[in-house]
Amino acid sequence: MTEAHTHGVEDLCEAGTEVYELALREGHVSRSEAERAPCLADFGLLSHSVTDLRRLEPVAPAVAFHRVLRAMEDRVAEERRREQRLAETFEPLMRIDGRGAATERVPTLGVLSGLDRIGSAITEAMAASSGEVLAIQPHITHTTYTAPEFHAEALARDQALLDRGGRIRTLYQHTLRQAPSIIARYERLRGKVAARTLDEIPDRLIVVDRTVAFMPANEDRTLALEVRNPSLVAFCVTVFDRLWHLATPLFPEAARQPSLNGITPRQRAIAGLLVEGYTDAVIADRLGMNIRTVRVHIAKLAATLGSESRAQLGYLIAESGILRQVQVLGQEGTAE
Repeated sequence: MTEAHTHGVEDLCEAGTEVYELALREGHVSRSEAERAPCLADFGLLSHSVTDLRRLEPVAPAVAFHRVLRAMEDRVAEERRREQRLAETFEPLMRIDGRGAATERVPTLGVLSGLDRIGSAITEAMAASSGEVLAIQPHITHTTYTAPEFHAEALARDQALLDRGGRIRTLYQHTLRQAPSIIARYERLRGKVAARTLDEIPDRLIVVDRTVAFMPANEDRTLALEVRNPSLVAFCVTVFDRLWHLATPLFPEAARQPSLNGITPRQRAIAGLLVEGYTDAVIADRLGMNIRTVRVHIAKLAATLGSESRAQLGYLIAESGILRQVQVLGQEGTAE
């Protein structure tokens, strides 16, 4: 029994080409020679001689070519007949009002364009909610997000949800703990919302009632994804909850962490990114800090560890053990 061919007649193998050319030149080939290329008999390019069964004779190339073409034309004609039958079957069905079809109930993934449209979609989702809103709010430099009217709108939206008995949990970066807008927001809503902070957090995320999530779709946040796929929304909630358990409560004010060998928690966060090879600009962006502040902390790190160069500083950080010290930033409680 011969093995199945991995090629078609239009891609004749090297052995098949050689044996077929030999058969055309000699007028025949022996059975042993034909066994080098069993595909030739299968494709109808060789046939047994009626006068000597030990030999195989070639089918003329022109005859073989037209035979293959006819077979292809027959297959194409059959596919066209199938196409016509499909059209006849589905054409009357497509005239039926399909509003109740399953496609209308498939979870969606949409793109929102423009800050106004994004804000409206979030407001609409929260207006229909009386459950829980999860939010990740990173350091934002876009002027629209820092304008007073933006914060007033967000505060009114949050207050309306709280008045309906809803709940809000928000994650910020440590660098925003003293931001005036954040302090004013949570002084007003203290006791009604929960907020925590981390050195680093992902990009902006808002999840409403664990059924819809909003997240940026481009760098300047003028496009956003509206996610209603249950699996994707559940993934977002899981990521949020993992970060939440690692974060420090914003209220009550967390006790200042003690330094470790003269190195502050902020400097440890910078040190961790330094040993990973990040530049000052990237570190500043990830931690939501001014690049000059980052460089001041790096200079203090170098002085504390006795480093004379950037390369040596990375080595000394790794050797010092400061990154292996697990510091508890805060404990979960009921005070939020």
